[in-house]
Amino acid sequence: MLAVHLDAFGNDEGPVIVSLLEEMLDDQTAEPIHSFVSKSEKEIVGHVLFTSVTIKPAGESNDGATAHILATLAVTRELQGNGIGTQLVKEALLQLAAAGVQLVFVLGYPKYYSRFGFFPAGVRGFQAPYPIPEKNVDAWMVLQLQTHAVDSFEGTIQCCKALDHEKYWVE
Repeated sequence: MLAVHLDAFGNDEGPVIVSLLEEMLDDQTAEPIHSFVSKSEKEIVGHVLFTSVTIKPAGESNDGATAHILATLAVTRELQGNGIGTQLVKEALLQLAAAGVQLVFVLGYPKYYSRFGFFPAGVRGFQAPYPIPEKNVDAWMVLQLQTHAVDSFEGTIQCCKALDHEKYWVE
């Protein structure tokens, strides 16, 4: 899995992403963790990780949404553009929905993630752990896996300790 992320993100971002991934996998505050891989023959060629988040309400108490964040997704460079990432995310979201997850958040490319049904989270009352620059505000997105989940909760998202650093929120 780590090699997939290193290959996908290259020598500049790859080591940072791999380090974050290792930290999240060892972080008890990230649990439950959902990790999905795509294989070609016996080799892993894609990986996506979802970790648990909580929603800190702005005012009234939320009844506790079951929510996760997608961080991170990678496909080996050689196979990027072949639909592996799309298949991986679609299957992962189906399994998360079946497991009772209500909401999934992501900080990523709107054109890519909107194909799965993600839409801007800030305008729906979900604030990122750190402010997102105005030019990238649409990159902070949410997907509801259960009907009306978006209307039932709002507040600031609290991620696992490994992901709770401002450097990861500069999109």
